[in-house]
Amino acid sequence: MFIYDDLLPVGAIIGIIAGVAVLLIVLIIVIWYISTMNKIRRLGVKVDEAESGIDVALTKRFDLLTKEVAVVKGYAKHESETLEKVIAMRQPSKGASMEEKSAFSGELNKAFDSINIVMEKYPELKANQNFLMLQNQVFDVEEQLQAARRLYNSNVTNYNTTIITFPNSIVANNIHARKRDFFEAEESKRQDVKIEF
Repeated sequence: MFIYDDLLPVGAIIGIIAGVAVLLIVLIIVIWYISTMNKIRRLGVKVDEAESGIDVALTKRFDLLTKEVAVVKGYAKHESETLEKVIAMRQPSKGASMEEKSAFSGELNKAFDSINIVMEKYPELKANQNFLMLQNQVFDVEEQLQAARRLYNSNVTNYNTTIITFPNSIVANNIHARKRDFFEAEESKRQDVKIEF
């Protein structure tokens, strides 16, 4: 025993269904936007964290270099010009770009090469326990730095891929997310190694 007069007209029912559908679509878009924004920010934090790992390794490496210079100075008094250049090096600040950090890493490589040349000239330096201990620590720090570089570059790849991919790029542009630079190897390390027997 339905009374047809109490029912809503068909137009009103269609209007309600359309309104609910539009509301659901807007809700889905808002949820997607927020989750994408959070994903981009999480990836940015991972990149920052990995960059901090590089900073820590570069700082350790620089500290070890200055300790090695102190040991080498005792053996190689007339090599002081080379050693003074090493001491005069300055670490990049916390806000330095990845390009500046890569350049600093290259300078450290050159400084370690200089120390190795001095070491070859003074065989008694190779036998010095402090120097050998520092050399082992340098080796460990080099491995840590390589791992930090790989992690950083992997995180940068994920971040950059996320912010340039449509439709994520819409959110990235709205929150001003910009591509991050990779930690590049210095040019001399990219060249082929020639081994002669």
